[in-house]
Amino acid sequence: MIAGLELGGTKCVATLANGREVIDQRRVPTREAASTVGDLTAILDEWVATDQVEAIGVAAFGPIRTDPEAVDFGTFLATPKPGWQGFGLFAHLTERYGLPVGLDSDVNGAALAEGRWGGAVGMANHAYVTVGTGVGVGLVVGGRTMAGRAHSEMGHIFVDRGAGDDAPGICPFHGACVEGLISGPALAVRTGAAGEALDELHPIWNPFVHVLARLVHTIVLTGAPERVALGGGVLAGRPGILARVEAAVRQSLGGYAQASFAVGAPVLGDQAGPLGALAIALDRLEGAGA
Repeated sequence: MIAGLELGGTKCVATLANGREVIDQRRVPTREAASTVGDLTAILDEWVATDQVEAIGVAAFGPIRTDPEAVDFGTFLATPKPGWQGFGLFAHLTERYGLPVGLDSDVNGAALAEGRWGGAVGMANHAYVTVGTGVGVGLVVGGRTMAGRAHSEMGHIFVDRGAGDDAPGICPFHGACVEGLISGPALAVRTGAAGEALDELHPIWNPFVHVLARLVHTIVLTGAPERVALGGGVLAGRPGILARVEAAVRQSLGGYAQASFAVGAPVLGDQAGPLGALAIALDRLEGAGA
């Protein structure tokens, strides 16, 4: 029995499972840290008291310290989300429950879940990209997520833009980085409509595809993934956009170093994130995680 917490930009999902088999799953809105974590620990308290929970996995939005050797492992770093910067989530959960706690980024968790149960089973190198409230990249190399003093934040890199795309971008840190240009909130500012609601014939998809394809181009040449899953609320149910992104990536690569990689939707769909927290918990129990 394991418990998983997926912390997202707008909602958090708590999951109780026996391996992958989901026993209970609950959602709470993401607010400031104290009240959000209070809601989540109330759920965990119930599960720990009544079930034999062996480990807890956390798949969190960032930036958060993911270096297990750091004294502030599992602590949120500079973030525009009110009340989260400096909150030590790993220490809080470890002290409260005394159980093994695994922690990684939300997108790394989703990538691990796709590797265990989804479209990347059997692949040592693969990636997961989410486009929603933010833009994040989970990159698995050699069966392990990329790790450093903090988790990878490839959604904040700068890429070249298509002709006529001169939007200033909305990222409070970088302006016109990838997230500042194509996240759901960025599309809302650029079009006046939520990204999830935009018709696929809307002209915004032209600069969107260009920017996302440049990000995937970078991922392909950096981690040599066999598969890149493109998920998140903005891309859900849009196979046509995914096909355009893959075609643009192959064109930009120009035949260079593109042996056997594929682009597609996450097989686990909107459960990739919650299952990612479970995958992190299982990695922790199996000794592969922090």
